[in-house]
Amino acid sequence: MNTLPDLAKVVDRIRHARHVLVITGAGISADSGLPTYRGFGGLYDENPHTEEGIPIEEALSGHMMEHSPQVTWKYLAQIEKNCRGALPNAAHKIIAQLEERVPTTVLTQNIDGFHRMAGSRDLIEMHGDLFNLHCVHCDYNVVVEDYAKLTTLPPPCPLCLGHLRPAVVLFGEALPGPAIGRLQQVLDQGYDLVMSIGTTSVFPYIAHPFAYAHDYGALAVEINPGETRVSECADVRWREGAAKALGALWDALNA
Repeated sequence: MNTLPDLAKVVDRIRHARHVLVITGAGISADSGLPTYRGFGGLYDENPHTEEGIPIEEALSGHMMEHSPQVTWKYLAQIEKNCRGALPNAAHKIIAQLEERVPTTVLTQNIDGFHRMAGSRDLIEMHGDLFNLHCVHCDYNVVVEDYAKLTTLPPPCPLCLGHLRPAVVLFGEALPGPAIGRLQQVLDQGYDLVMSIGTTSVFPYIAHPFAYAHDYGALAVEINPGETRVSECADVRWREGAAKALGALWDALNA
């Protein structure tokens, strides 16, 4: 028997929605076996400092990539190793299937590529893609399946004397213009339902579409086992993991 509060309200909103916005963070990939960067099961929660004695945010910064890329690559490789062999879970797949029923935009902080693998098309990867590499000096770029095939870190560019880096937003770097532009389009056109799934919403551009959902005429649904910065803004709060909650929602939609 389902125990999700206000499930019927959410189902009804989806059935009559013109546009749905889904915001996801690391928690949605927990059921794929990935640790979250911050929050439940965080990869660096217990020890936020690296072997070099610096904060992980400094190691994974644009400044460090520019001046000591081997340090940044070391910890990017650790993150990638935790992704290796993992696949999208039921939550990613349900979100992709939802797009077949109602126009759905996915705004994700994740760099694991699972939403794209699951089939989401209207996808805003605000922090980039860990597996899309490009040269820091020329236009060379390549998509890799995993970092195990990289024999040197940082990988050298085959076309020039530069080195490759992932197309991800490191600490201290600007967000990608196209992603910001697409998010602004979504905000301008409005949405009827917004779901915040597996994110603590510490970044303003992640929190804003949820915290101000009523200004856009939207019902705000939070799916997260714990309390977050936007929990008090939620109309509906489901304190469950992403796969379980979305599974119940999908069953109700198809009942």
